[in-house]
Amino acid sequence: MRSHLLNETTADLYRRSVTEGVERVAAKLATTERPHTGISVDELAPVINGIDLDKPLADTAAVLDELEDVYLRDAVYFHHPRYLGHLNCPVVIPAVLGEAILSAVNSSLDTWDQSIGGTLIERRLIDWTTERIGLGPAADGIFTSGGSQSNFHALLLARDEACRLVMKKALDEGRELTKAELLPKLRIFTSEASHFSVQKSAAMLGLGYEAVISVPVDRNRRMDTAVLALELEECASEGLFPMAVVATAGTTDFGSIDPLPEIARLADEHSAWMHVDAAYGCGLLASPTRRHLLDGIERADSVTVDYHKSFFQPVSSSAMLVRDRDTLKHATYHADYLNPRRMAEERIPNQVDKSIQTTRRFDALKLWVTLRVMGADGIGSLFDEVIDLAAAGWDVIDADPRFEVVVKPQISTLVFRYVPEGGDIRADLVDEANLHARKALFASGEAVVAGTKVDGKQYLKFTLLNPQTTTADIAAVLDLLAAHAEQFLGESLALHR
Repeated sequence: MRSHLLNETTADLYRRSVTEGVERVAAKLATTERPHTGISVDELAPVINGIDLDKPLADTAAVLDELEDVYLRDAVYFHHPRYLGHLNCPVVIPAVLGEAILSAVNSSLDTWDQSIGGTLIERRLIDWTTERIGLGPAADGIFTSGGSQSNFHALLLARDEACRLVMKKALDEGRELTKAELLPKLRIFTSEASHFSVQKSAAMLGLGYEAVISVPVDRNRRMDTAVLALELEECASEGLFPMAVVATAGTTDFGSIDPLPEIARLADEHSAWMHVDAAYGCGLLASPTRRHLLDGIERADSVTVDYHKSFFQPVSSSAMLVRDRDTLKHATYHADYLNPRRMAEERIPNQVDKSIQTTRRFDALKLWVTLRVMGADGIGSLFDEVIDLAAAGWDVIDADPRFEVVVKPQISTLVFRYVPEGGDIRADLVDEANLHARKALFASGEAVVAGTKVDGKQYLKFTLLNPQTTTADIAAVLDLLAAHAEQFLGESLALHR
């Protein structure tokens, strides 16, 4: 079995095995004609469950043959121009090269003695990102597994910073306030269109879902700052403490960007931590033409970015950035066997001092290789292309009498629904028709779209992250959706006659 260990004696086997795997994937990419095959859970599950994992095939070629049947054939391929579903991007080749290298070397980014160059590369990319945001000379951050972890980490820092400040103020006033007494009084403010990880983070931080105050959105699906101002005032009048205001730069459903300068002003007035969830909109940091859409983000206390969305990186590649590196100490713990305190005193850069993870992949390498090959403008221009596509797609949907579209996109998301002619069909049937259309389209394998609810009604969603997608693709998918919806309504109305 030692023959399978990657080392100096097996370098040739490694080269042959990986080359064979790459050739299989390249062949699939070159011949993929639809986003996926449309296979169902009931069809595929018995095949996978029937494999005896205690009886290895041993031969790499045989394993790849089997993998064709259980994964490669039926995988959802995000590079296909008619994948219009979730926030999954096609990936750039330099990043895939970085992925191959980091997997083989297998550095762990927790301590310096496990990843010397990797530690410095990650730190340089954090600095590069904070410079793009404009967070200032004291900024810092850490790579994470994704936006949910980044949001959680940021709110953990916000919680402990709020506790520190409020408890210090109480002590200065001659009162003692314990953390246990304070936690139930902390509140987080975020828009009703923000990511669900804000609520999950509040629960995991011991605050409860009820600690999150949901602020309504305006007609453009951006946080209504007039309501936010009122909610912050009410919080103070009730003896509660505004721990954080979470603004979103690219909501999951609409791609909307909250009014960051006004939110920053209100957060500052109420001594609340301002966090900007830019998991989706972070690609604007590299845009040659649209960076201004993020004006105000530089005033944040923390920012979430997902390079694996709008920087076209493979999952996972995310980061959480902070204005003041000292706040990262809220997540620091020194263990004698890993990162003893003396290392910090000796200025040895252990990334685990900043992270809520210990063992951590060298995901930063993917972005590093991408920037060194393509440059920031190259990445940003790809994101600009999909934003232009979304604007053109809005025109297509808005001109189609079969559909209604919610709002003009700020980034690259379109939310719309099929509306039958006449308008005399029951609202619940129209909802069912839209839901059916999405499911039927997915089952056909011809395209993938997402779905959501707006004001209690069922809607469809195009998340455009592929520069290869065209308005012709959008029009074709609209035709498919309309056909599925019309067939459903025809059959449903026939049953009720």
